[in-house]
Amino acid sequence: MNELNYDDLVQKALKQVVRDSLTFAAQSGLPGKHHFYISFRTDHPLTSIPAYLIENHPEEMTIVLQYQFWDLDVMDKTFEVTLSFNDIHERLVIPFDGLTSFVDPSVKFGLQFTPFTETTGESSPLHVQSKNPQQIPSLEEDAEKPNNVIMIDAFRKK
Repeated sequence: MNELNYDDLVQKALKQVVRDSLTFAAQSGLPGKHHFYISFRTDHPLTSIPAYLIENHPEEMTIVLQYQFWDLDVMDKTFEVTLSFNDIHERLVIPFDGLTSFVDPSVKFGLQFTPFTETTGESSPLHVQSKNPQQIPSLEEDAEKPNNVIMIDAFRKK
């Protein structure tokens, strides 16, 4: 019997939020003080970054899209962006399935995804928090909580 996998459905929906935010930035730039901290798995098979970045960040890396990024292109499964590392422009390809977090601190919004693991090749259920990205729970803290409940109070108008 087929069953609905709510973890997968929610993960897809929240990754669509990231995709839509990046698409907006690619088309219109980042308005006001908006900027993105994006963490991702460097060991994901669809990740394509220079070897020296993988050496320095063998599992996970965080990039910032704020003032200096170029040629942001958003596709279905990945996004590509050119960033400067030590005054050298490098093209990065980052898969949405490799994301571990997405934060826009200017509006205190953050999403945290359980990371892709190279051994299984799968993403685990995600963990989501909004309002204060500095308080996104660690994965160790979340291991003690049920991971199939997402509080939506933060999204309700008061």
